[in-house]
Formats: sequence, structure tokens, C-alpha cells
Amino acid sequence: MYAKTSFIAWGHELIKASHKKTFEITKDEYLTERGDCIIAIKSEKACSDLDAEVVKIIKNDESLVKITLECQGIHEEVLAHGSSKLLLSNNRSIVVRKSDYIDDRTLAIKANKAAADFDRSFIRIISKRDSKIMVTIEVFLQKFKPLLSK
Repeated sequence: MYAKTSFIAWGHELIKASHKKTFEITKDEYLTERGDCIIAIKSEKACSDLDAEVVKIIKNDESLVKITLECQGIHEEVLAHGSSKLLLSNNRSIVVRKSDYIDDRTLAIKANKAAADFDRSFIRIISKRDSKIMVTIEVFLQKFKPLLSK
């Protein structure tokens, strides 16, 4: 099984992307100095807005989640796991975590990257006000799991 969704979010000059365990995409239209995990604001989607097919697959313990962020021709790719315990109910944010902690904002767990792991050239681009970021979320079932070993 496979499902995919894409949406737009925006950069901001206060993006630091220094958090070592998570990254967040938010619908909020502002960012403060404390938001060290936030990599995009003014998102078109939060967890509660995800397509039904994406939700169905991501809530499987054997699912793999690939999040691709693209801005001005530069890409970041993150691989993580779904879980049957995911709530996906938050209407403001999407959070991807290196840990296995789950709350209503969690999209995926056991990720191979957090905000601090993103290439700094990508962060320089998205830390400009109104940098347009294309976010693509793809979800797969177990047969694709070997991708995580790269």
C-alpha cells in the first residue's frame, strides 16, 4: 500500500532549526525565538487535515513515512516510522520525532533526522521570510522498510 499528499508551508527569518529530537511544521503565522524545532509556518495542513488514505497507512506499525521538503530546488528528505498509536488529531501542527513519543501532533516517530540535522544551506533558504516550501508526505508498508538502512 502507498499514499501521498503534498502541501505548501512557508519559511520565516526566525527559523533556527536547532532542535536535536524533532522538527515541526505549523499553521501558525508567526514564529518566536523559542521555536527551535519549527522549520515552516503558515502550513496548509496539520495532522487533522491529512488525507484518509495517508492516515490509514501511517497508523500501521509496519509503515514507513518519507517526508520531503523542497525550497528553491534544494531538498531535504526524512525517513521515519508510523504507528498504530498515532492520534493525528492536532489541527495546528505536524511534528516528526526521533524518539517514539506520541501525542496529538505527532506525524511519525523514530525519524532519521530532526531539525538540527537538516543541511544548513537548506535552513539558510527557508529562514528567509516567505520562502515557499513544498512538503510531500509519502507512506509505504513494510516491504519498503529497507530504505531506512541507507
